[in-house]
Amino acid sequence: MLLDALTISLQLALTTTLLLLLMALPLAYVLAFKSFRGRTALEVFVALPLVLPPTVLGYYVLLLIAPDAALGQIWASVFDSSLAFSFSGMVLASLLYSLPFAVQPMQQAFRAVPQSWLELGKTRGMNIKQTLRHIILPASKGGVLVAAALSFAHTMGEFGVVLMVGGSIPGETKVASIALFELVEMQQQQEAAQLALILLAVSFVMLSVVYSTNRKPLVVGS
Repeated sequence: MLLDALTISLQLALTTTLLLLLMALPLAYVLAFKSFRGRTALEVFVALPLVLPPTVLGYYVLLLIAPDAALGQIWASVFDSSLAFSFSGMVLASLLYSLPFAVQPMQQAFRAVPQSWLELGKTRGMNIKQTLRHIILPASKGGVLVAAALSFAHTMGEFGVVLMVGGSIPGETKVASIALFELVEMQQQQEAAQLALILLAVSFVMLSVVYSTNRKPLVVGS
């Protein structure tokens, strides 16, 4: 039971983190360097999971992916399975719930890149893609690493969102945080203590990565 729950949590955290880094990159770039109408609304949308109760977010995601909802019907027609109460549904919910933990560190790191470096790229005829690849990303490695660590740790600790969207199906959607809650309910204190210690260790390691990375000076890559 514990191994299955931990395996699902690790799979969810890894999948979510990798997808979030891909999603957060263009969002962070736009929010760091572009001015446009609706920017405030976009920033609010990205940051909303920081203050929104997880069960509220989970409720709306569940409505979005329900079998009778448009997204749920499209998913069922393509994959012949339900998106609600599935691992894929939990991934979708986790992407929304952990979005600010990926976007905001990268956005701050992008903003910290010296303007002179960006101007140098322009004088050398670099386009946006080349500037991002050769200047911004090498200079923002720390921010990207922090985004990955926070996204991973935050997803590992999810409870309300994954419970609302995925339920607690053993071997499929029962993650470590839900398993811990159920162990406490069943008064299985030894197993609960073991699982809690593992989750504590993961959180400690991830935060250690964040703080050690933030102490490193900004260095431009070659």
